[in-house]
Amino acid sequence: MPARASRRHAIADDLRNQISTGRIKAGDRLPSEAQLAERYAVSTPTLRNALGLLQAKGLVEKIHGKGNFVRRPLCRITYVGGRTPDVHAAADATLHVSIRTTNLRARGNLAALLRVPARSPLTEFLCLTCEGSSPHSLARIYVPRDLAPAEMPSESPWCREVESRLAERRPPLAEIREEVNSRLPTPQEAATLRISSTLAVLAITRVAVDVTGRVVEAAHLVLPGDRADAVFTTRHTTEERGTEG
Repeated sequence: MPARASRRHAIADDLRNQISTGRIKAGDRLPSEAQLAERYAVSTPTLRNALGLLQAKGLVEKIHGKGNFVRRPLCRITYVGGRTPDVHAAADATLHVSIRTTNLRARGNLAALLRVPARSPLTEFLCLTCEGSSPHSLARIYVPRDLAPAEMPSESPWCREVESRLAERRPPLAEIREEVNSRLPTPQEAATLRISSTLAVLAITRVAVDVTGRVVEAAHLVLPGDRADAVFTTRHTTEERGTEG
C-alpha cells in the first residue's frame, strides 16, 4: 500500500511539473488514462488516483466523455459578508451568470430556512457563474413568490444585476445572517462545477430578514476552495467601545 501511494504521488508530481514548466499547456487534453497508465507502468486505478490529486488542486478537470484537461488559471473571487452580500472578482475577469428560474413549494429544510408553512409558494433562482466556458461557482437563491421579480434575465454579465433585481421588490433589510462551512461538494455540485469530489468548497447559507422580521431571501452559495476567499468585517459602535472601556 505505501508503495502504491508513493507511486501515485510521483505520477502527480511529474504531471504537475510538466504543467508548471509549460510542457503541458493550459487547455491541453491529457493522454487517455489507458495511455498514461501504460506510460507510467501502473494500473488504471493508481493512475486515476494520481489524476485525482491534481483535480483536487484545481490543476486538472475531467470532462465526462471528453477526457482530462489542464485547467486554465481561474480568477479568484472574494465573498464579502456582513451586508447585502456581493461577490467581487478581479477587474479583468470574464465572468457571466446563467440564471434558471423555477417556481416551487416550500418543504422540509427550505420551509424552516424561510420560516414559512410547508407548501408556501417560492421562487428559486439557480445562478451558475462561469468564466468563459468553465463553471466557476454556484448559487441557489429562494424568495417568497410575491417578492420575486416579474422578469429575470436568463444570462447576466455579472451577479450584481441579479442582486439589484431582487432588491427592487423587497422591503429594507434589518438583518443578514450568514453561516459559512468548508465541506466536500455533493455529487451534483461536483458534476455541475466540474470539480473533483475531493476539492473542498466554501458553502455559505445566507438568510436576509426585513424590518418586520420576515425572511425575504435565503440562499445557498457554493464556492470551490481553489478560487474563493471570504472577507467579513466587524465594526464596533461608539456605545460598544464605551462599554468595553
